[in-house]
Amino acid sequence: MAEAAAAGIRNSRNGYYYRDLHTRYGLIEDLEMPRDRNGDFQTQLFEPYQRRDGWLEEAVIQMYKGGMPTRDIARFIEGMFGQAYSPTTISNITSTVLEDVERWQTRPLGKRYSVIYLDGMYVKLKRSTVSGEVVCFAMGIDEDGYRSILGFYVGGKESANVWRDVLKDLQQRGVEEVLLGVFDGLPGLDTAFREAFPKADVQHCVVHKVRSTFPKIRMQDKTDFVADLKTVYNALDRDLALAAFDRLKDKWQKRYPKEIQSWENQLDTLLTFYSYPAEMKLAIYTSNPIERMNKEFRKRLKPMNSLTNMEAVEKILYLTASEYNEYYGKKVIRGFGDPSVKRRLKQMFEKRYPHHQE
Repeated sequence: MAEAAAAGIRNSRNGYYYRDLHTRYGLIEDLEMPRDRNGDFQTQLFEPYQRRDGWLEEAVIQMYKGGMPTRDIARFIEGMFGQAYSPTTISNITSTVLEDVERWQTRPLGKRYSVIYLDGMYVKLKRSTVSGEVVCFAMGIDEDGYRSILGFYVGGKESANVWRDVLKDLQQRGVEEVLLGVFDGLPGLDTAFREAFPKADVQHCVVHKVRSTFPKIRMQDKTDFVADLKTVYNALDRDLALAAFDRLKDKWQKRYPKEIQSWENQLDTLLTFYSYPAEMKLAIYTSNPIERMNKEFRKRLKPMNSLTNMEAVEKILYLTASEYNEYYGKKVIRGFGDPSVKRRLKQMFEKRYPHHQE
């Protein structure tokens, strides 16, 4: 301090204050923290007012991501460290994720996507009462064959107008050129998709269509009827698929006229996948890829029963989506890595979007 005084700097040591710090090794009590009279000194060991090291916060977030309710996390920490944490404190720790959620939801997206999948699932949210609200998911496979969750959107009931807002958001974040949209037969969704991406094709999920038809077929006919349906969407090419449908129609129309008519009305969009390389079929003739993803989200959300608010849902969805994207961001989806498939998709992009500059 003599040097400081000689230089005319009026500051000096001013004893210590005491701080408790929760660490991975337990609670460290009564740490002596040096201080100066001007209050300028700050240790580099941790931030001002920090009571927990980064490891504990990360552990809390990981437990929360795994679907553990805040009360259970609080009990776990108390059992490990002997220090009581309220569910509110746990919630405050996980709220640090919300800044990441905001950045993730507004991040720029790629310009080209070979496939965009759309699907929704319902979660229970507490507002004035507990009710089911939809989470809309958009997932894409880019031109290099990598799959990622593009966005999730929480709240309300699923409708074509809700999906219009989702698609508008994708466009605002940079998506311009799409070859194919894959989703179920929600009324109006195909129209909303074509409004956003008029040059893209639509593939209605074949598995959804089979599931919706199956309960309407009499028990004694189910096996034969479904076997005949498989000859349609398992045919080697579109012409053979159309011929198989004609046989199906001739055989079953009198007994199930409404079901046959329903298939006929959607046949073009149910068979769109025949216009794409056969190697891609398993990835595009059904929306199963995004439904499998939804199962993971449901598994993470299930232990929490009804969630207190939208922020609680968004925190879990973001943490799970980030993990999903990190994993699949390094894997080319089966059927998209073949050089001949890449050439074919590139030709389709160039034909539909000739203005695109490589």
